Amino acid sequence: MTSPDTEAEPVEATNLLYRDPALYDAVQSDSTGAEMCQTLIERHRPDARTLVDFGCGTGRDLEILAQRFECVGVDLQPGMVDYAHQARPWLDIRTGDMRTVRLGTRMDVVTCVGNSLAYVHDNEEIGRVFATFAAHARPGALLVLCSPVAPIARTEPTTATVDTPTGPATVTVCHTWDLRTQINTTHRHWVFPSGDEARDEIRRRVLFPRELERYAESAGFEVLDMNDGTETGLTGPTAYTVAREKAT
Repeated sequence: MTSPDTEAEPVEATNLLYRDPALYDAVQSDSTGAEMCQTLIERHRPDARTLVDFGCGTGRDLEILAQRFECVGVDLQPGMVDYAHQARPWLDIRTGDMRTVRLGTRMDVVTCVGNSLAYVHDNEEIGRVFATFAAHARPGALLVLCSPVAPIARTEPTTATVDTPTGPATVTVCHTWDLRTQINTTHRHWVFPSGDEARDEIRRRVLFPRELERYAESAGFEVLDMNDGTETGLTGPTAYTVAREKAT
């Protein structure tokens, strides 16, 4: 089965933060993704020593995880990887497409957080991503994902102030939802302290919980847990999925 939306998403062109990695780092500075990953790993695989993160961006989360694990990061965007090499030269971060990359090694933990999985829109290509996860997982390895599991229902625009390297910027955000393709589009209008303006959009594929479970099981993983990061179950639009490779 193939999704109607089969084009690879040029996220570096449509997402302002990918075009400006320093801005990405600043905007994501309050993310708790790495801490949540570590909590889940300690809960389900406390003996883990090695980790590979697909879609690692600038390495901001990987820097935190590297304090506990021997880590490798992979990202599709050369600009993000170049920035990571300058900002965090001690990290092992490589350019690669998680649909096809093979590092030739297997790890105790495979992660894909920060909604990276949601940029893959086609069903067959999502299957290829999960095959990549499996190709890098040791027997009994843990898989930790963070991705949208429900559309953002809010349709009215919201405005917030965001700290950037040049000062506070104003960003107005609205969302649209295409049920046929299961793609949530975030539209943003930025106004920076200089008065400059920018518009961008982010298109993310929502994989509902049962879909995630099916993809994981097809790749040889058993889902252990899904939660929204608040320890109160699965209530929000984004979930952490934890699965274990079925030792053969």
